Amino acid sequence: MDNQKILELKSKFENASQKTEDVIFWSARVLQPILDYKEWRNFEEIIEKSKIACINAAQTIDYHFVEVNKMVDLGSGSKRTIKDYLLTRFACYLIAQNGDPRKQVIAFAQSYFAIQTRKQELIEERLQLVERVHARTKLTETEKALSNTLYQHGVDDKGFAEIRSNGDMALFGNYSTSEMKKRLGISSRRALADFLPTVTLKAKEFAAAITDFNVNKHSLSGKYRITEEHVKNNLDVRDVLKKSDILPENLPAEEDIKKIESKIKNEDNKALNDEREPELLLFDQNPE
Repeated sequence: MDNQKILELKSKFENASQKTEDVIFWSARVLQPILDYKEWRNFEEIIEKSKIACINAAQTIDYHFVEVNKMVDLGSGSKRTIKDYLLTRFACYLIAQNGDPRKQVIAFAQSYFAIQTRKQELIEERLQLVERVHARTKLTETEKALSNTLYQHGVDDKGFAEIRSNGDMALFGNYSTSEMKKRLGISSRRALADFLPTVTLKAKEFAAAITDFNVNKHSLSGKYRITEEHVKNNLDVRDVLKKSDILPENLPAEEDIKKIESKIKNEDNKALNDEREPELLLFDQNPE
């Protein structure tokens, strides 16, 4: 996510916030379109799931999800009452956690509401960490799907490992997986992917996804033919990277993904514990 988009979303969330009795809160009706929910009923389903998460976090729903009624104009001079919720930062955090992280705005909201200070540089840093974790998870899922596909096309686990290793050599300029570990100072007992930057993780995942697609599309079978296909796809992806002056073998190792996951989890736990026993939101729940 580029800086301009981050600034735009940060402004939207901050402009949508309100404050009373020293409590910052957001209207669910205002938050709904910002989080890209077109229909209230769908957004309210997320709110209900978030209430359950609130209970599981040993929090009181009424502290964080204050149900209110508000009057809206119908355009013909008449008005009607609709339901709304006044949401604390913690409630908004839970709602973001229950949203689809593939949406940019949801991924941003998860970081925005998890970081109490909401400083832009901290949000940017957390978004980058989350993106890398998502890229690692996606690679694992795609390689698992590829492994299942290859099994159906006559390749066992040992054969899959060899195919993947040959793919790595193609992507990393003839460096094998073990050579890349030595090059980056990674323990032989750890997975190389746990230390790769996001761009390399996405490159590996893309090549694996193409192989999976083509094995099914062209009914490829046998280790030799599929190895040939996987090597070609990794070379093609490498060529794309080279056009942007990116050579995967020259990129430095990044922080252990396991530590990143732990860091994000600790931030999330802090968000869960940040507002224990807050002041109850004291609003007129039936405004005129």
